[in-house]
This record gives sequence, C-alpha cells and structure tokens, in this order.
Amino acid sequence: MIKTAKGMLVEYALSLPPLALEFEFNPESMTRSRTVNFDGSALPVIDFLTPAEGNRIGQAASAAAETISFDILLDATDKLSDPNHIMHEVAKVSGVEPEIATLRSMLEPKTSGPGPFQIMSSLTGSGTRAHERDEHLSVLLFVWGTHILPVFMTSLNIEEQAHLPSLRPYRAKAGISLQVLESSNPFYQVEQVQRMIMAAANLLNVPLPI
Repeated sequence: MIKTAKGMLVEYALSLPPLALEFEFNPESMTRSRTVNFDGSALPVIDFLTPAEGNRIGQAASAAAETISFDILLDATDKLSDPNHIMHEVAKVSGVEPEIATLRSMLEPKTSGPGPFQIMSSLTGSGTRAHERDEHLSVLLFVWGTHILPVFMTSLNIEEQAHLPSLRPYRAKAGISLQVLESSNPFYQVEQVQRMIMAAANLLNVPLPI
C-alpha cells in the first residue's frame, strides 16, 4: 500500500505558542493561479518580428505572485475510535478544535515579545493602539511533498461538519488560500531551481523535428 505524504503549515518564527499543523494532504484538487497585467499604452508600437523584439514587448507586462488554494479535512474519528491513540483523550474533549485554533491563530496579527519570540497581539495590548503595538502577520511555510514554499495565508474558511455532545467539532473542512512570497529567500530560490529542472525534463516529451 502506498503511503500518502502529509502536508504541513508551519509558522516561520519563534512564536508563543508555536504554530504548526500537519494534515493528510491528498485533495481532490488544488488550484494554483497567476495573473499577468499588460499595459499596452506604455508601448506606442507593439509589433515584433524577432525574440529580441518580443522581450521589449514583455516589459509592459507584470506578473502577480502565485496563489494556491485547496481544502483539507480535519477529522478526529480515528482518534476517538482508538483508545490507545496518543491523542484519544484530547479528541474526546476537544475534537478538532486544537487544529482549527492553530489555523485561526496563523491569521492573527502578532507583536514582538520577550527576546526573539513573537506572541499574538490580542494577548498583549489592552488599551494600546494597534499601530503602537507594531502588529504584523507571520510568514508561513507550506510543506507539500518536495516543495517548501514561503507564503501568507490570505483566506481561511472553516466548515464544521460534525460535533461532539459538547458541540465541539470533531470533523471540519478547511478551505485555505495562500500567496507565495516570491522574493530572495532560500525557500523560493530552491523552488525556482526545482521548477527549472522539471521544465528541462519536460523536453523529453517534446518531439524533435525530423
């Protein structure tokens, strides 16, 4: 039986509390989107005959950062049905609320705390204005197979589907949207190298002219 790799979202910071979520990641679909804006008014003439001229035309276009969207299922059924599971007692009391709380906390503004740590701003600043608390959102690492992408979470939608008698959810679907941070950081640089290697491998699929 082939074991499916798990995905992870990890906060790229020393946070209190630490924020990391591992989940089964074999979605029916995952959407990766990128848009390009072209300002033809910036070029008086957009005719071209050679690749070099095409490069000139391309200067009037700009590409937005890639976005990734997918759903994950958070389900405590296996933990609830197995008394020997290490998380059985937690699941009996809390269901998947710890996982949901982790996702929601990844979207909560943070502030600098003691030493190198950051903490959720809602825990710090009663009476302090937001701009005085130096709030910021955290960079996350989206771990997916051989890919480790630096991202911001831009959207989170939680659909609670089944509940314990205490009304805490033990099954929920989370819709997540991420924006990739395409900058000079080591994670994205590795991603670029991997993409170039895969694009080169695709040449094996391209028939050569005879």
